[in-house]
Amino acid sequence: MYRAVTNQIQVTVTPAFMEDQSSPDEGRYFWSYTVEIVNLGKDTVQLRSRYWHIRDEQGRVQEVRGEGVVGKQPKLPPGESFNYTSGCPLPTPQGIMSGHYVMQSSSGESFTVVIPAFSLDSPHAARVVH
Repeated sequence: MYRAVTNQIQVTVTPAFMEDQSSPDEGRYFWSYTVEIVNLGKDTVQLRSRYWHIRDEQGRVQEVRGEGVVGKQPKLPPGESFNYTSGCPLPTPQGIMSGHYVMQSSSGESFTVVIPAFSLDSPHAARVVH
């Protein structure tokens, strides 16, 4: 589990390798990740957009931008949370994801919320002990 708090918005990410959706012999690895977003502040906020920076173990980068998450732009009153699960394919057995959400307060102010960097590790990754 990975967690960050920015501007009184807490983001927790829990990744999981999906063996049944992966084909290591074909260079295809898949992870799901569950995100919980909690409004710890005193103002209602709305998630407007997302940005992901995804890097595989060979250093190749994918950037993903879009409105909302899983087709939604949830509003979070104080103390409320929103959970969703999505997925990420990679051509390598490990990688790392990070990013941010753009949120909007009820007064119309936009602000950025950090999504903590989280590791995508599969049991097929070579382990190196230093």
